[in-house]
Amino acid sequence: MTGLLYLFALAAGLSAAVSSNSIIITAGIAEIIAGCIAMGLGGYLSGKTEQEHYESELRREYLEVEKVPEMEKKEVKEIFAAYGLDHHAQDLLVDQLSKNKDQWVDFMMKFELGLEKPDINRARNSALTIGLSYCVGGMLPLSAYFFTSKPQDGLLLSALLTTICLFVFGYFKSKLTGQPAVKGAFKVTAIGLIAAGAAFLIARWIA
Repeated sequence: MTGLLYLFALAAGLSAAVSSNSIIITAGIAEIIAGCIAMGLGGYLSGKTEQEHYESELRREYLEVEKVPEMEKKEVKEIFAAYGLDHHAQDLLVDQLSKNKDQWVDFMMKFELGLEKPDINRARNSALTIGLSYCVGGMLPLSAYFFTSKPQDGLLLSALLTTICLFVFGYFKSKLTGQPAVKGAFKVTAIGLIAAGAAFLIARWIA
């Protein structure tokens, strides 16, 4: 949705300031390319950071299990105690768990730190998903200017396409999150149209 809003607001603003669709198309494509790279890179770095954080904590847990096993056993017992297990059950489970270092560390990663091993391809997949989503979202409002001859006509068609997309997105997003679907659809649509309207008015005022 980010690409959709950015490009709609950009195109709306330019429609008030220029008289040629080609200028809007050129600026829009440049923004889409820059946005795809920036958003995709952001997604990639986020995924890499998550993976590096997990690996750093994993090395630390292995070191602690090796160097201070009694302290680690105490932490395991505290976790089991939080689930209502008595001391006898805690001792039994800790003794069994500590016999396998890999399982012990895996347990600590999940239940002490709340970390799951990230997919090794998550950074790449995240970058592709975010970048392509931005591109597709941005091309929707911009496509209106390919089929019209004047910015004003392009803006009207772009507004129609964007309004429909925002409403559909807001509807299904609200439905999936358990919120009132129609109310959520109108809310998302209103936010997008307000952003575009503000850009349009500012551009007209400057021009």
